Amino acid sequence: MKYWLVKSEPDTYSWEKMVKDGTTFWDGVRNYQAANNMKAMKKGDSVFFYHSNKGKEIVGIVTVVREYYPDPSDKSGRFGMVDVKVGKPFNNPVSLQQLKEDGSFDDIALIRQSRLSVMPIDKKHWDKICKMGGVK
Repeated sequence: MKYWLVKSEPDTYSWEKMVKDGTTFWDGVRNYQAANNMKAMKKGDSVFFYHSNKGKEIVGIVTVVREYYPDPSDKSGRFGMVDVKVGKPFNNPVSLQQLKEDGSFDDIALIRQSRLSVMPIDKKHWDKICKMGGVK
């Protein structure tokens, strides 16, 4: 299993909406690096749900339930999407500021490539962020 982080603006698609929907498709990604990360996602992979712009915090975990397939909203046919299912909410959302202040996250894409919307997270960082968020 691999671990990931996806970003969503809460005004566009929030954790609360994710919980209400239960399952959704993750579409609209138009960055090649982010799209390649989505292509690498496998069914069963765990994914942090991050509120970008407003909040700037990891608020929960979703699971990949359908691997990469064409995104019908992309008229060029170059980009795809995955489906995710709601998992666990964080008891304590983990903010970008907390990660920056910690110092041990300086090498993750969330810090190094702040505009990237889909990124891998290694197991060591995954476990530490889960602990910070109060989830197992």
